[in-house]
Amino acid sequence: MTHHRSRLKPTTRAQRDARRAVAVLAAGAALIGMISLGQSLFKDSPSQATAATLDAQASADSTAGTVAASIAPQGDATATTSAAAAALTQAADQDVTGDEPLATDAGCKIDKRELRQGDSGAAVTCLQQALIAGGYLSGSSTGVYDGDTFAAVNKLQKEKDLFVDGLVGRETALALDIWPDEASLVVHTPPPAPGAVDLLGYPLSFVATSGPDAPPLPANSGSGKRVVYDRSGQRVWAVDKNERVIRSWLVSGSKYNNEVPGTHEVYSRSEVSTAWNGKAFLPHMIRWLKTDIGNIGFHGIPRHVSDGSRYEKDSELGTRLSGGCQRQADLDADFMWDFAQIGTKVVVL
Repeated sequence: MTHHRSRLKPTTRAQRDARRAVAVLAAGAALIGMISLGQSLFKDSPSQATAATLDAQASADSTAGTVAASIAPQGDATATTSAAAAALTQAADQDVTGDEPLATDAGCKIDKRELRQGDSGAAVTCLQQALIAGGYLSGSSTGVYDGDTFAAVNKLQKEKDLFVDGLVGRETALALDIWPDEASLVVHTPPPAPGAVDLLGYPLSFVATSGPDAPPLPANSGSGKRVVYDRSGQRVWAVDKNERVIRSWLVSGSKYNNEVPGTHEVYSRSEVSTAWNGKAFLPHMIRWLKTDIGNIGFHGIPRHVSDGSRYEKDSELGTRLSGGCQRQADLDADFMWDFAQIGTKVVVL
């Protein structure tokens, strides 16, 4: 049964730290028990949601080298060791099969996050040059996104196994090597003053802001209470039913093409989730996407099981570092845990 909170209530730092410590200790005890049974998969919470993969160290004989993974693999906790090993192989492969498509160098970059039929200008000229160079479009560039350009984009998307819609966004532009340096798309806001809080009274992290100080919501980002995640800008907005931006912050999302754009919703949550290889804890895991081999969601910055150290610094937020999930600063993960209950809408752009 889904329970909805009528009012969010901020917790104190001591309460948050105590809650996190208890959850990590509980997850650690479960981990030790599973290791003693020789299992490769771990339970991550009393809800029996499956464990998450994150920052996995690939095996020495893997041609993939070192890859980062943030996906919670699905499976039965009672699976045999051999079945679990097969599942782990599938999960580890996600970072390889989800890698960026090979590109054709066109010698230019677009200056817009999306191009569609009817658009015109220098960005469309760059797109057409890349399509011509790749053999998808004949003739010369006109600077107008016409029917022939639309058909060429669809052909490219089919060939590269991308979502076929005739729109040129990040994945399609990457396939043509015309996507700009993503650092230029990330908006950094000034660190908040000590003790600053958001519109609901939750403390702001180093990379968070609130209300009118937040960067504007992207176009076509839905309506009503929701979480909006802009992949190109590595930024998240929490919006209430009255269209107020309660909070906005930077995350570290996936390096690969496995964050599916569109409207989703939160379907599973775990106070602490354990990485499939047993090397990392993922605090406050909130899942919004099921894939064939696992789950993707928001969570706090991972901790090494061995010593509790963090996998990345807050200063690295805003950079794609994970294999699927969206890593958040601890204070942002605490806020999201209370805000994004099961059924909360998640709009991914």
